[in-house]
Amino acid sequence: MLADDLVNLRDIMANKLYERDLQLWIEQTINHLKNGEFASLDIEHLIEELVDLGKSEKNALKSNLKILLGHLLKLQVQSDAPETMKASWYSSVLEHRQRVLDNLADTPSLRRFLPEAVEKAYGDGRKLAIKEGKLAKFGVRVPKERDYPINCPFSIEQILDEDFYGS
Repeated sequence: MLADDLVNLRDIMANKLYERDLQLWIEQTINHLKNGEFASLDIEHLIEELVDLGKSEKNALKSNLKILLGHLLKLQVQSDAPETMKASWYSSVLEHRQRVLDNLADTPSLRRFLPEAVEKAYGDGRKLAIKEGKLAKFGVRVPKERDYPINCPFSIEQILDEDFYGS
């Protein structure tokens, strides 16, 4: 009975620490792992954190793809925009493409998720491009919503190609 009570007490303390101070919980979990103290691990929360970490990586990829695709679309649809406007779109494409490439370099297994991520991010990127396109001023043509393709017009190779800018 005493052993069961100790296990229950350990679980209660781990739960309280997890809820009270996540950073300290992480530090203790790392120490338990380094020291081979597997019985001391808060397995339930450790699994939860690992699942969230995987989601976070995927969300970062989708977020950068959304902006990258939105600005590639703007460069394609609003190719007649003044160079001063397009300059910021080019900068955004460079920045967010590099973030995507960094994501993939840091976590190569995300390449398997890339087609799904592009599919999920494209709709939001399209909405972004449409909304930003409606903000055009100073005689710049405002594209119609139908000018923006419903399905992603770019291949994954184009999206990742550091010399591709939507046309």
